Amino acid sequence: MVQKDSTNGKNQLRVGRLVKAHGLKGALKLELYTDNPERRFHTGAEFTLQVPEASPWHGKDVTVREYRVMNGNPVVFFDDVDDREAAESLVRAILWIDQDDDEVEDNAWFDHQLVGLDVVRDGTVVGRVVRVDHFPAQDLLIVKSGEREIMVPFVEAIVPKVDVALGQVIVTPPAGLFEELPEATDDEDAASSESAASE
Repeated sequence: MVQKDSTNGKNQLRVGRLVKAHGLKGALKLELYTDNPERRFHTGAEFTLQVPEASPWHGKDVTVREYRVMNGNPVVFFDDVDDREAAESLVRAILWIDQDDDEVEDNAWFDHQLVGLDVVRDGTVVGRVVRVDHFPAQDLLIVKSGEREIMVPFVEAIVPKVDVALGQVIVTPPAGLFEELPEATDDEDAASSESAASE
C-alpha cells in the first residue's frame, strides 16, 4: 500500500475502495486497504473521495455514519447516502483519510519514501524507483532500468519487502518483467537477419 504524499499540508492514506451497493438503505461493501478497519471507519470519520471528474462526488468528502461486518463482508454507511441509488453513485470510489505525521501503518509508505530506492533482485540492483502511479486496482512502482521504464505491480507477490532504511525494494518479478525472454530475442535476431539479407 502506498500513501499519497502531503496535500494541503496533510498526509493521506488510502484505506478502502467502495465495491458495490448493499441493500436498500445506502450501505456499501468495502474492499479494505487497512489493517485496522474498526479504528479507521468509526462513526464521524471523514474520507476524501477519489472519483472521476465527471462524478457528482468529485471534490467531496464523506462522513461515516456506521461501520459493520455483515455476512463476513465489511459494510459502511455514510451521512447523506440514504438509498441504493445514492450508494451506487459511489461504487468504485477510493477512500483516503488524513493521517498524522507520526502515525505509521504496517506495510504503508509515502511516495517520497519509495522514489529513489534501489530495486534489488537476487542480490543484484536491477533499477531504481522513479515514481509511483496510483490506480484503483493497485499501485505501480515505475522502475528505471537502463533506458527502460518498467511498471512493477506493487503487490506482495512481486514486491515482498521494502527496506527504506537500507534504501532497497526487494522484487521477485515474473520472467520477462525485467528482461526480454529468449524467444523474443531469437525472433528479433531472425528479423534483423532477414532485413540484412534483403538489403
